[in-house]
Amino acid sequence: MYENKRLGFLFVLPFVLGVLLFKLFPFVMSFALSFTQYDVMDPPVYVGLQNYRELALEDPLFRKSLGVTLTFALLAVPLRVGFALFVAHVLNFKMRGIAFFRSAFYLPSILGGSIATAVLWRFLFARNGLVNGVLGMLGIEPVAWLADEHYSMWTIVLLFTWQFGSAMVIFLAALQNVPEALYEAAEIDGASRMQQFWRITVPLITPVIFFNVIMQMVHAFQEFNAPYMITEGGPLSSTYVLALYIYDQSFRFFNFGYGSALSWVLFAIVAGLAGLSFWSSRYWVFYAGEKETRR
Repeated sequence: MYENKRLGFLFVLPFVLGVLLFKLFPFVMSFALSFTQYDVMDPPVYVGLQNYRELALEDPLFRKSLGVTLTFALLAVPLRVGFALFVAHVLNFKMRGIAFFRSAFYLPSILGGSIATAVLWRFLFARNGLVNGVLGMLGIEPVAWLADEHYSMWTIVLLFTWQFGSAMVIFLAALQNVPEALYEAAEIDGASRMQQFWRITVPLITPVIFFNVIMQMVHAFQEFNAPYMITEGGPLSSTYVLALYIYDQSFRFFNFGYGSALSWVLFAIVAGLAGLSFWSSRYWVFYAGEKETRR
């Protein structure tokens, strides 16, 4: 018995060490560094709350990047969650070749923020790219998607939305757990497809909708690859998200103390929004077997 326990501990030891070294240790160190001025060349100097005071009161680029991040999240999260739910609902019907379509729609999530994806996106939205070619066929003037501050955000939002595969798979699993008897009873009562969707499907999968909203919100606030590889935060900082600002401060200008403070502010914002979401979920998320009356 003791030998089996020791063997089990040995199996989990690499994972535990990985979490301690690459998750917990940087987490604690970044919090400590956020109260220092540290630029690698010199030892850390304790400055108290100076970094937080500076970013709150004296740093216009922080406010700019925070506004860009909030705008991105407000646009991208509803689009990705809504599109994932729509596609999952369509793929939930029995049809020939359904496995192929499910795999095809999931593929963009596997590609993620790869170099190949960035090259593809820059090709599609270039001045003479495919998107402008289609617009030209429709008689619409070409758009400088990557060079115009009014349109560059949409290229990043569309890429984020395009990678909806993970959320789609989770929605698909939830939809397949909705009892068919409920739809059959609704059809007998004369309910349309749209009424069945809003009165049966959506209420029963609200826990999954809530989970996907939380996960995609966290992903949106941490988004780095697309702005970095496609627009580099431009033009005119129109896609300069907070994660990109943290990267520049930490690994481009080597202001690790200030970069750590920015990271903890981002963490606090995400944690606050997540807490607000959990609080509001009592009014619209319904769990099986729930008997308590909502107020």
